[in-house]
Amino acid sequence: MPVSDYQMVKAWDAVLKLSKVERGQKVTILSGPHTHPQTLQTATIAAQAAGAVVTRIELQPINAEKATSRDLMNYLGETPLTNNPVALAAMKNSDIVLDLMLLLFSPEQMEILESGTKILLAVEPPEVLVRAVPTEADRERVLAASRLLKSARRMHVTSPAGTDVTFKLGEFPTISEYGFCEEPGRWDHWPSGFLFTFANEGGSDGTIVIDRGDILLPQKNYVSDKITMHLHEGFVRSIEGDVDAALLREFMEAYKDPEAYAIAHIGWGMQPRCYWHTLSLVDREATSGQDARAFEGNFLFSLGPNNEAGGPRTTPCHLDIPLRNCTVKLDDVVVVRDGKVIDEAFR
Repeated sequence: MPVSDYQMVKAWDAVLKLSKVERGQKVTILSGPHTHPQTLQTATIAAQAAGAVVTRIELQPINAEKATSRDLMNYLGETPLTNNPVALAAMKNSDIVLDLMLLLFSPEQMEILESGTKILLAVEPPEVLVRAVPTEADRERVLAASRLLKSARRMHVTSPAGTDVTFKLGEFPTISEYGFCEEPGRWDHWPSGFLFTFANEGGSDGTIVIDRGDILLPQKNYVSDKITMHLHEGFVRSIEGDVDAALLREFMEAYKDPEAYAIAHIGWGMQPRCYWHTLSLVDREATSGQDARAFEGNFLFSLGPNNEAGGPRTTPCHLDIPLRNCTVKLDDVVVVRDGKVIDEAFR
């Protein structure tokens, strides 16, 4: 169902309060031609109502000659903020940036965060944002799971479809997403509710089977036939299957970058207000696929860059692939069993 401006202003008000936006703070709202006008307008109203000094910056899109679709995550790294020192300076001089454009995996985003500015990404349709307004309880639950992931040195994932893969852990930090940013220099994504780390360099081995009904992002497709990936020493060495596998291979080959095949972040979804089925009901060009990334109990693995966590890879090719019905084990502790989060493991 569509949402009213009143509902959106209330949602923004809740998120800004959780993000500790106070009177007199500097709020910069970053947008592009694709930004949803209701999201932009209600963010402005809520920030002004909070007493903030509000600046809106709209930047024009780039990379049309490189990307193979209109999806915001189809070509990462270079953004409209690249080589734009004027806009960059404004954001570094802000208390918080509301990113309604998408800076993800860009060097400029890292530079803004290092300055102490907070960044909250919000590019989902208003209906999704209102349904998944974050709460303090979301934060506490994700952080409890994060403490266990931080201490783990091995993740083992299996599934009835045939997944049996091991990831060595410890080289990279654990990243928690719960939908708001209350600390200086923090980045988050509304909506969200999941956590992840990055596998050690060369530390991913085994088989991942993407089963029927699992989701490919940025394609935003439900897989119709199984895709089997064989991993060795941190990279996907083969992609086997029928038409879906052939489409995936060509998509990755188009980037002409061997680092596209590297295992990047790995983790699981913990948001009960996000759903596996939602992608079947929305315009694929209107969503970045956050329901698919965050729905509770998925095992989410990705391919491509790891610079978000301090690693060296900056390939523009990035795939997020949430799998259902998996069992995820950290060292000797099961945290997800058959697609169900085991909260007792975090207590």
